Amino acid sequence: MNRLTDHLIIISFDCLSALDYPILKDLPHFQSILKNGTYVENVETIYPSVTYPCHATIVTGNYPNRHGVINNTLLQPGRPSPDWNWYRNCIHGTTLYDEAKKANLTTAALLWPVTGKANIDYNMPEIFANRPWQNQILVSLMSGTPSFQWDLNKRYGHIRKGLSQPELDDFVLESAVDTIKTKKPNLLMVHFTDLDTQRHDHGFSSEEAIAAIHRHHKRLGRILAALHESGIHENATVAVLGDHSALDEHKAVNLNVLLHKKNLISTNTKGKIINWQAYCKSCDGSAYIYIKDQHNSTVLHQVKHLLDSLLDDPESGIERVLTGAQAAEKGADGTCAFMIEACRGYYFLEDLKGDYIKTITREDAAADKKYTLACHGYSPEKENYGTIFMAAGKGIQSTTLSSIRLVDEGPTFARLLGITLGNTDGRAVEEMLTI
Repeated sequence: MNRLTDHLIIISFDCLSALDYPILKDLPHFQSILKNGTYVENVETIYPSVTYPCHATIVTGNYPNRHGVINNTLLQPGRPSPDWNWYRNCIHGTTLYDEAKKANLTTAALLWPVTGKANIDYNMPEIFANRPWQNQILVSLMSGTPSFQWDLNKRYGHIRKGLSQPELDDFVLESAVDTIKTKKPNLLMVHFTDLDTQRHDHGFSSEEAIAAIHRHHKRLGRILAALHESGIHENATVAVLGDHSALDEHKAVNLNVLLHKKNLISTNTKGKIINWQAYCKSCDGSAYIYIKDQHNSTVLHQVKHLLDSLLDDPESGIERVLTGAQAAEKGADGTCAFMIEACRGYYFLEDLKGDYIKTITREDAAADKKYTLACHGYSPEKENYGTIFMAAGKGIQSTTLSSIRLVDEGPTFARLLGITLGNTDGRAVEEMLTI
């Protein structure tokens, strides 16, 4: 299969929405992509529409129940900070960067989710110290390319302020520019989270979110300039995408409070979980309900009766209940007993104590990261919830498409690089390619 481009730069602006187009179209660097390449008005995300499953989908072309990354975090009831799906071995099957490597292409990734310990030439994975005894720099070095990361940290580490934004994305930007100029990779995947953070903390259309979009515009400009300065722009392709959108919310649903009251979750005198029969695992705007013993029909009927009663209550915050089989049909984790969808304005937490529904204030969001003012994870079927895609450069047609799916992006990227991801849930969108 012939290669359509020599250098593919994939820029993921986490939480970039189709609704952001009116802003993007007036910003010069985004304009240069929109006017000279392909613009997709609406990209259908996946279910659940959270960051790690989304980014695993982008590089595999498959839905979560097939690539295996079915949530951001692992099911670890009782652990205050569950581990995330940080590592490459969380993904089933092949990936874009695996196939690129097999084709002797140079690969690089900067804070791209689910790339810990991946076979990537220049890898700075997204991972954080999740245990008191861990050190952030050591955790990163051990999970990626040590010398590459050490050099970038030495050069640009002073920009960072831990995981705070916008400083983290500013550090990632300098790392991306440096990598383009010094490594000239055939495949570079970069993940920026500034916008996602601002929307969580301040709301979808907040001044802080709009400011982040403008910062992303400047970051895009720096990357485009780096391609010119390194002399590879004529043989390069730049893809700019979002992984999901977000919706404003102001009420948190704590289903585990009810499961706890029904003795389906047991705690000790300190409130720590010592056993559970059923558990609500949040995906923000949706949630999985897991039953530890899937053959326990008594617990299954008990949980179903509870969910049916909540569905009948217009104040419950629950819009829809799916069985595990129905969740699998939508690409989510079919091993759950149920999957529940929040109404607009609501999202799910995993608290065991307190009220079933907690109203979230700006003060709450400022004081505790678990409280947000906008989030994602909702069904792709939610109205005005699409994300966006644009690409320009070698191998890309000048066209506008009304819609594609997130699962289509991976096969399209593979086609640009002259490789294949095999049999995928998505397809290569040849309408945007100069084949």
